[in-house]
Amino acid sequence: MNSKTPDFLGHPGGLQTLFFTEMWERMSYYGMRALLVLFMTASIQEQGLGITVASATAIYGLYTGFVYFMGLPGGWIADRLIGGQKAVWYGGLTIMTGHIVLAIPSNYTFFVGLILVVLGTGLLKPNIGAMVGQLYSAQDSRRDAGYTLYYMGINIGSVIGYGVCGYLQVEKGYHWAFGAAAVGMAIGLIQYRATLHKLEGAGEKPILEMSPKAQKTSWAVIGAFLVGLIAVAFLMISGRLTFNPVTAAQYTALLITAVFLAYYASVFLFGDLSGDEKRSLGALFLVCIASICFWAGFEQAGSSLNLFGRDYTDRLVGTFEIPTAWFQSANSIFIILLSPFFAALWVNLGKRMITPSYGIKCAAGLVIMATGFIVMFFAAQLAASGLKVAPYWLVATYFLHTVGELCLSPVALSAVSKLSPKRFAGQMMGVFVLTYSIGNVVAGLLAGNFDPENVDQMPNLYLQIAFFSIAIGIVIALFTLKTRKWEKLANNFTDEVPPAKDVDAKPQPMN
Repeated sequence: MNSKTPDFLGHPGGLQTLFFTEMWERMSYYGMRALLVLFMTASIQEQGLGITVASATAIYGLYTGFVYFMGLPGGWIADRLIGGQKAVWYGGLTIMTGHIVLAIPSNYTFFVGLILVVLGTGLLKPNIGAMVGQLYSAQDSRRDAGYTLYYMGINIGSVIGYGVCGYLQVEKGYHWAFGAAAVGMAIGLIQYRATLHKLEGAGEKPILEMSPKAQKTSWAVIGAFLVGLIAVAFLMISGRLTFNPVTAAQYTALLITAVFLAYYASVFLFGDLSGDEKRSLGALFLVCIASICFWAGFEQAGSSLNLFGRDYTDRLVGTFEIPTAWFQSANSIFIILLSPFFAALWVNLGKRMITPSYGIKCAAGLVIMATGFIVMFFAAQLAASGLKVAPYWLVATYFLHTVGELCLSPVALSAVSKLSPKRFAGQMMGVFVLTYSIGNVVAGLLAGNFDPENVDQMPNLYLQIAFFSIAIGIVIALFTLKTRKWEKLANNFTDEVPPAKDVDAKPQPMN
C-alpha cells in the first residue's frame, strides 16, 4: 500500500491512528475491569454493591466471557454492513457511554453500564485489529513488526488504566475511577476522528456487502436483539427480574462450549476435508483445549488474585499504600519487557533446527502458568496463619503467568492460522476466540470458591488449580508425540487463503 501520509515509526501512518485508539480503549477497559470484583464485593458503606464473592466473580466471568463472544457478531457486522471504520467509531462511543453510566453513583445502573461496554467492545476490538492488517499489502514484510507495535500499545494502555483508575479508586472512590475510564475512551475517540484520514480507506466499506433485502433483514434482527436487551435491563433495574449469577455462568459455559464443539465438529465432518486437513484440525483441537484451561487459570488475576491482593497482602510501603489494582499492571509490564526476549528465543531455536511443536509450546505455557499457583499455595498458607504476605508473592505469580502467556497465546494464534484448512481460516479464528470466552467464564466460577471468610481453604484451592493445569499440560504433551506429525501436514495445504480477522495475542481479550 502506497501511503500518502507520513510514516509512523517506519510504518504506514494509519498505524498511529489505530495504535493510540487501541491504547486508550485498553486503558479504559483494563482500568475498569481491575475494579469490578473489588467494587461488587465491597460493602455498601465503602460505595460497593455488597454482594458475595461467588456472585461477584461469576458476574465478572460472564462479563469478560461475553466481551470475547460478542466479537464474533461485531466482526460480522463490520464485514457485511458498516465497515471497520464505523464499527470502531460506534463501538468506542458505546464503550464511553457504558463507562459514564458506571460512573453514576447509582447501583441500579451498574449492569446497564456493563452491557454497554460489552456491546461496544464487541464492535471495536476485532475490527481495529483487522484494520491493522489492511494497512499493509500482502508482500509488505513490515506486517509482523506492525502488529508488534500495535500489541505494545495494548500493554501501554493497560498500564495507564491500572495506574490511573487504581489510584482514583483509593483517593476518590470507585465512581471517579469509572469516570476516568470514560475520559480515556473519549481521548481515544477524539484522536481517532482527528487522524481518521491516515487510514486511507482501510476498513471504510464492508468487505462483503449484502443485498438490500439481506441488509434490511439483518438490521431487523439486530434491532430485535437490542430491544430484547433493553427490556431485560429494564426488568432487572425495576427488580422484576432476578437471576442467580453462578447458575447463569454455569449454563453460559456449557452453552458456549456446545457452540464451540458443534462448529468444530461441523467443519471436521461436513467441510469436505482431506485426510491431511482432518489430522491438522485434530492437532489444532489440542491447542484449543490448552487455551481454555490456560485462560481459566490466568484470568484469576482480576478475581481471586485481586481479592488476595486487597485482603491478604501487605500493601504499605512506608506511609504509602499500594492500590490493589496496581498489582495487575505487573502482567503488562512483564509483557513489554519479555516480548523481545521470546521473539528472539523462537528465532534462535529455529536457526539451530530446534522447532518445538505447537502442542509442546502450549503445554509448556500451561505448566508454567500452573507454577504461579504453586507460589500462591505458599502465600495462602502464610495468609491462613494470620499474616499479611509481602507483595512479591503476587508479583512472582504474575511473572510466571506472563511467561506462560508468552509461550502459549501468540503460539496458539499462529497455530490457528497455519493448521486451519485455508478456506476455513477466518471461521476457525472465530471458533478459536470462543476458547477465550469459555476460559473466562470458567475462571469466574473457579474464583467463586475463594471466600475471604474461609482463608483456610485457599491453599488447597490454589494447589488444585495448579495440579489440574499441570496434569492437562502433561496429557497434551503426550498426545503431541502423535499430533506433531499431523502439524507438519499443514505444509501441504495449497488452497487459497481468504481474508481472516486478526486478533491480538492477548485475549482481552481481545492482553
